[in-house]
Amino acid sequence: MPSSSRVTQRLLWLLMTLLTSVQYSTDQIIKPTAIALGNFDGIHLGHRDVLNPILNYPDCCPTVVTFEPHPREFFTGQKQKLLTPTAEKISQFKELGVIQVIPLPFDAELACLSAEEFITKILAGDFQSRCISVGQDFCFGYQRQGTIQYLQAIGPKLGIEILVSKLRKQTEKISSSQIRHYLAQGEIKLANQLLGRSYSLTGRVIKGKQIGRTLGFPTANLEISPDKLLPRYGVYLVKLQFGNNQCYGVMNIGTKPTLEGKIESVEVHIFDWYEEIYGQNLKVNLEDFLRPEMRFDSLEQLKAQIAQDVQIARKLIKTSTIQL
Repeated sequence: MPSSSRVTQRLLWLLMTLLTSVQYSTDQIIKPTAIALGNFDGIHLGHRDVLNPILNYPDCCPTVVTFEPHPREFFTGQKQKLLTPTAEKISQFKELGVIQVIPLPFDAELACLSAEEFITKILAGDFQSRCISVGQDFCFGYQRQGTIQYLQAIGPKLGIEILVSKLRKQTEKISSSQIRHYLAQGEIKLANQLLGRSYSLTGRVIKGKQIGRTLGFPTANLEISPDKLLPRYGVYLVKLQFGNNQCYGVMNIGTKPTLEGKIESVEVHIFDWYEEIYGQNLKVNLEDFLRPEMRFDSLEQLKAQIAQDVQIARKLIKTSTIQL
């Protein structure tokens, strides 16, 4: 069985690699801690129910302990596309009021660590946790031995208050898997309801082939993190943020089959915008799904469809409750 101290030293090194690229010791963790424990992919409404209790826990530093990479990626051997890749996740934690984030390196060593050693030596010992908040379906430790019942039994013995969130929105269970399902179906409004915000894509504007410009609908091509989960291919009504600017547009996600494209791309036509924005970072909030990706027989047909997409999007803006 691997030692908890070795795991702790390795996770701390990874934390600094991700955040500041400076090596440091365990003494630099702010203690004692109130810990929210989980994967938190998406940071949806259920996750926020887990996070809220630690934010103002008396005399403790609000701390998230999560896993990098996602455990499913480790066990399946397949790269996992994420609702919130690491940088995006840390940014959202900061906005919510979390002070420190410790992403544990999920590898064979951590996967074999017993539930008892994980909580007693790492969470209670090294991190001096006074409170642990989790979702109702969370399990941890070797072969998922660390159930909620186990956590509730051992926590008080270690002087740790255990808080459990139900992760439900009325009768529907809130889960990252359900959000993924909605995104794959293009059900963006349902996904946004469970997230408690609009699903967003953030990327740097790069040069494309400028075909949209020749059709009368110039687009900003976005360079998206390869770890980011893209929703169903198609056209979306979107709200954009870049610098101090906020505006609407239509976004196409897909391979551009009319142009015989084979590479996945994300491009946005911004309404009533005429300035160059190459190199800028755009945050694009997905508000509504307009149509699936389609192949047209000519560029003229494509141009006519884009014009129709823009018309539909503008009508939706006038009748919706979307606020800039």
